[in-house]
Amino acid sequence: MDSHPGRLRERVEQATARLMATVAGLRDDQARESSLLPRWSRGHVLTHLARNADGLRNLLIWARTGLETPQYPSPEAREAAIEAGSARPAAELAGDLEQSAAALAAEAASLPDSAWGAAVHGISGPGHPAWFTLFRRLSEVEIHHVDLGLSYEPADWPGEFVTDELDLVAGNFASRDDVPGCEVEVKGPDGEPVQRFVFRSAQAGRDTDPVTISGPGWLVLAWLSGRDDGTALSVAGGGRAPRMPPWG
Repeated sequence: MDSHPGRLRERVEQATARLMATVAGLRDDQARESSLLPRWSRGHVLTHLARNADGLRNLLIWARTGLETPQYPSPEAREAAIEAGSARPAAELAGDLEQSAAALAAEAASLPDSAWGAAVHGISGPGHPAWFTLFRRLSEVEIHHVDLGLSYEPADWPGEFVTDELDLVAGNFASRDDVPGCEVEVKGPDGEPVQRFVFRSAQAGRDTDPVTISGPGWLVLAWLSGRDDGTALSVAGGGRAPRMPPWG
């Protein structure tokens, strides 16, 4: 993964511009409709993205000042803020998203080079250097853009994002025992494997040969992240790809 803050900032900026282009045409009735996430409307998704920008900005402030600034006051406060903002008109949702993203970008632009290696941590998960905060934002924007269920789909994800995100998602699954045993081959445009991941199920036994599942990177990522059921993936010997547990 590219850890250069300048290049990551540019990738976040481009992903945000694509998201804002989609949101620009959103009507109030569409904002209240269900997203592709269970129990969340599109208003929930957009409010989450805005508050996520605020939270990740807090982590960059922490990195810049050296004073611990929590991503969110608490898990309960995070959920309450999303719920409270979810029913707003589409224009208000879009404005909040744009302003929060701009504030995060401004904080990132102000961070001195020496601060990008500072250790921070979110509301959950392990600590990480401040530069990784930018990739976290990129992931949130790209994945939840798809979750809006509008014009943006997994096939629209940039190739570099797919490669980086696959490494992270597969790394998460590889250390878990609740994942179906399988070998995943990511195929490039020429049909040759460009990435390979092996998950060994504790239930099936660590010595059991896993079934091989293959497909293009965007489709593999959509399947692993719960954004596709995997029916279009190729499975050696026939059958269909298993349902994966939540990866987050």
